[in-house]
Amino acid sequence: MPLAIFGGTFDPVHNAHIAVARAARDTFRLDRILLIPAAVPPHKQDRLGAPYPDRLAMVQLACRDEPAIEASDLEAGAGNSYSILTILEVRQHLGPDARLLFLIGADAFSEIRTWHRWTEVVAAVEFIVVTRPGHEYTVPQGASVLELDRVQMNVSSSHIREKLARCEPPPELSEAVFEYIREHRLYGFGSACESDPDFVVKR
Repeated sequence: MPLAIFGGTFDPVHNAHIAVARAARDTFRLDRILLIPAAVPPHKQDRLGAPYPDRLAMVQLACRDEPAIEASDLEAGAGNSYSILTILEVRQHLGPDARLLFLIGADAFSEIRTWHRWTEVVAAVEFIVVTRPGHEYTVPQGASVLELDRVQMNVSSSHIREKLARCEPPPELSEAVFEYIREHRLYGFGSACESDPDFVVKR
């Protein structure tokens, strides 16, 4: 039962995240992919645009109609969200013999040596690295790496947040995620946008 972990801040989750998950599922015949929002990402805790419950809710909406792609609240607890702790918890549920993979972008993989207990992470999973043109990375000794080059994750959550703050509905979001943002007034997309007489939702 091959299972892949796909972690991130998902701030917000966008269409490229789901496209990457679909491509990994189909390419490597995965039984399940868990999209796991980080509650307190160690490298980004001061730069989050939306609270954890909202980010989790948006991931749940994005995964709602996706076979074998699920939202998970494994990192909902207090404290920093470290990948090794999530991996160990998933492994405990799967058992020692199940195949466990970790879906990651090439840019993040190139920084894996900065991660908490990174050598244990490398030893615990197989990596599916989403490649990017012109972006090279080195593989740590002992790491098992599969490359996913069928799809590019070239959408930036920070750019989406900037668009929302300017009252621009981003086409990179699913309808359900955008409506959640609109309803909950996230990322500066609030009543001021809709009270503008020139405001029109263009999707």
